Parts: sequence; structure tokens; C-alpha cells
Amino acid sequence: MQYNKVEISGVNTSELTVLKESEKIELLKKVRNGDKTAREELIKGNLRLVLSVLQRFVNRGESADDLFQVGVVGLIKAIDNFDINLDVRFSTYAVPMILGELRRFMRDYQPLRVSRSLRDMAYKAMQAKEKLMNRNQKEPTLDEIAREIGAKRCEVVTALESISEPISLYEPVYSDSGDTLFVLDQVGDNNDASQWLEELSLKEAINSLQPREKNILFLRFFQGKTQVEVAKSIGISQAQVSRLEKGALNRIKAQI
Repeated sequence: MQYNKVEISGVNTSELTVLKESEKIELLKKVRNGDKTAREELIKGNLRLVLSVLQRFVNRGESADDLFQVGVVGLIKAIDNFDINLDVRFSTYAVPMILGELRRFMRDYQPLRVSRSLRDMAYKAMQAKEKLMNRNQKEPTLDEIAREIGAKRCEVVTALESISEPISLYEPVYSDSGDTLFVLDQVGDNNDASQWLEELSLKEAINSLQPREKNILFLRFFQGKTQVEVAKSIGISQAQVSRLEKGALNRIKAQI
């Protein structure tokens, strides 16, 4: 995630100004009197403060533009709620407000919601892993990590998986001469189009059979009856059952 790019959320960061504390206080006084122009100037004059707070959220997998906009919301809340009569710098008050807004966003708008107990176990597992690596000078196994924190191996696996960043199906995994291979291309699906078409063709082939042929196949392959049992059930000879069954299966194969 790059926060040093020239433009973020349509704002040219290279042109952002920084206000002095005295300038902020004067603008805040005007804001209290309903001056909308002063409010806009105060927001623009503190956007670098928002950018500095965003540095704490590097490599979290979130869009820099989204986080910047959320940070600006926190800045606006700080402007609207700051008490100019207190002997406190505006930035001292604004930073926790911006941080709080960003943390709420990270907590409430994650692609997957993870329970606090799972997150706590995952962090314990990571701390145990680091401790074991320092102690043994090698990568610990999941069983060793589980013993270290007094948990089951399956619980450790689930906890660590729960805090892993989800991968988009359209994440490129290989590109050669402009022909990009995505994660989606590597995912198997037992219900793909070819299987669906085969099932449809099979149903159509069975529907084209005569009622007696359908009955024989049902008794033979769905109820597991022998040809002799089928013959007794429908009142024909075993030889006739064999001939009808074979003919029906051949027609189905031919149609498929």
C-alpha cells in the first residue's frame, strides 16, 4: 500500500499545505461561528495529518483511497467536537479521533468477520511461534505451537486461517505474453458446465426410452434387483429383460 503517491482519493498530496497551530485556532473560531469556507480550509490544512496516521495501517490489505476517506471523516469529527478553550493542540486531539474512525472501519467492514476468541488464539499462536523459533532456531510445527499455548492442533489451524487475508478469485498468479492466469482458473468445480451438460443429455436420453425400458432400468440400477427378479416383477422372461436392458443402455450411450 502506497501512501506517498501524488494523488489519493482525487487529492494531490504534493500540494497539501500545513497550517500553523495559531492558524488552526483562528479557523476553528470561525467554524464555530458558522463559516463554511473556514471549515473547508481547516480540513484541507490537516489532510497531511490524516496521511501520517494512515502510515500505521500499511500492508493491511485495504485500499489507500478508502482508508484516506475514512480518516477524513475522523478529522471532520475532530473539527466539529474540538473545544478551543482547552489548552490542547488540535493535532493532539485529532489523531485519536482519526485513529478511532480507522479502527472502527477495520473492525466493522472486514470481508470476513472473525470472533474475538479466534483472533486472541491466533495472536497467541503467532507469539508462541516466534518464541519457539528463538528458542530452537527452527520453524516450529503446528503441534509444537499447540502444546506451547495449551490448545488443540485443529484449533490453532482454524485460528491462524481466520486472520489470513482472503484472496480474490481474480488475483493473477501467472502472466505470459499478455495471457494472464487467475486464481479462478485454478479452482476446480464438480458442477462445471461440461458435467451439467452430460447430466442433461443423460436425462434426455432416458426420457426417450419406452415406459417398460425405463421401468427395467429403474428396477435394475436404482433398486438393485437382478434380471431374474425384474422378470418376475413385470411378468416376462429373464432373456427378454436382458435384451431390453441392453438395447436401452446402447441407445442411451449413442445419444450421449
